[in-house]
Amino acid sequence: METHTLAHSITLEPNDARRLANLCGQFDQHLRQIEQRLDIEIRNRGNEFEFYGEPESARAAGELLSSLYRETDARDHLTPDEIHLALQQSDVEERLHRGKEGNNGEAEEAEPVVLIRTKKCSVRPRGLNQRRYVRSVQTNDINFGIGPAGTGKTYLAVACAVEALLKDEVERILLVRPAVEAGEKLGFLPGDLSQKVDPYLRPLYDALYEMLGFETVGKLIERNVIEVAPLAYMRGRTLNNAFVILDESQNTTREQMKMFLTRIGFGSTAVITGDPSQVDLPRGQASGLRHAIEVLGKVNGISFTHFGAKDVVRHPLVQRIVEAYDIHEAEREALAGKPDENAA
Repeated sequence: METHTLAHSITLEPNDARRLANLCGQFDQHLRQIEQRLDIEIRNRGNEFEFYGEPESARAAGELLSSLYRETDARDHLTPDEIHLALQQSDVEERLHRGKEGNNGEAEEAEPVVLIRTKKCSVRPRGLNQRRYVRSVQTNDINFGIGPAGTGKTYLAVACAVEALLKDEVERILLVRPAVEAGEKLGFLPGDLSQKVDPYLRPLYDALYEMLGFETVGKLIERNVIEVAPLAYMRGRTLNNAFVILDESQNTTREQMKMFLTRIGFGSTAVITGDPSQVDLPRGQASGLRHAIEVLGKVNGISFTHFGAKDVVRHPLVQRIVEAYDIHEAEREALAGKPDENAA
C-alpha cells in the first residue's frame, strides 16, 4: 500500500490485553487479513488503533474491529476463518465496491437480517446475496440458486425446508438429485436403490442431521415426511404441499428440468440449486439448468439468485480458487471467439 494518510482511529474499551490478543491474532494475522481484504494499513498500540488508506475502507475496518472485539468478551479464540466470515457477513467489501462504482443515484435495497430456526440450531444467512436468496425462497414458489460450491445454496435451502416443515407450512420435504457421476466412472454399486443413491445425496442428509438430529430424520424418512429420491423417479408425480429441493441441477438435461418444474403443485415451494461451471453430463448433452436460466429468466414468480466467488463461506482459499477458474474460463472464451488472423 502506498498511501500512509491517517483516515480513521478508534479506542477499544475495556483495555483488556487477553481480548486484544485474541482480536489481533497470532503475530497480528487477523489484522493483516483485514488489511489485505480492505486494502488499508492498520497500526495499533494497545487498545488504540489507527487506519491508513481510503476513508470509507478505514471506517469500515474500524466498525468491523469494534464488532469483533465485542465478541471476544464471550469467545476465547477467534480464528482466521471467523474473520473471513465476519467480513462477508458485514458486506464491507460489497459496500465498498458499490461505492467505487457508484449507484447511479439509486439507493441499494436494504435486506433485513433473517434467522432460520430449526430444531437443533438457528441458521443466519451471511452476506447480502444469502439474505436475498433466503427472502426469495420464503416469498416465491420456484427459486433458483446459481453459483459455485461453498456459497451455501443447498444448506440454506434445506434450512428453509426444515423451518417450513416445523411451522406446518408444508406437509413433507423432497430432496432430489440427478444420479450423475462427477467425471469418474464408479461402476457397479451394490445394494438396493436407496443404498445406490445415498452417495449422491449425502450432503443433503448431513444438513438434515445437523438441523433435526439423526433419530428425528430417520423417523421422518420412515413416515415419508422426508423423501430422498433420484430425479428419474419424479416423472408422473404431482407434488402438492411439499418443499422440493433439486440439488446439482446443472446435471439435468433440458427434458429432465422441464419435467421437474412441471411437477410442482399447489402449496409447494421448489428450490433448484446448481453450478453451471461444473456440468458432468456426457459430452454434447446440454445442461437443463443453463437452458432454464435462458428460458425462465423473465417469468414472474420465479426468482434467480446468482452467487459469486465473494459469497464463498468455506476456507478463504476456496474463494481465490473459484476466482482463478472464472478468470481462466473468461480468457479461454475470449480466445475462442477471436477470429484467426492466420486464416486465409
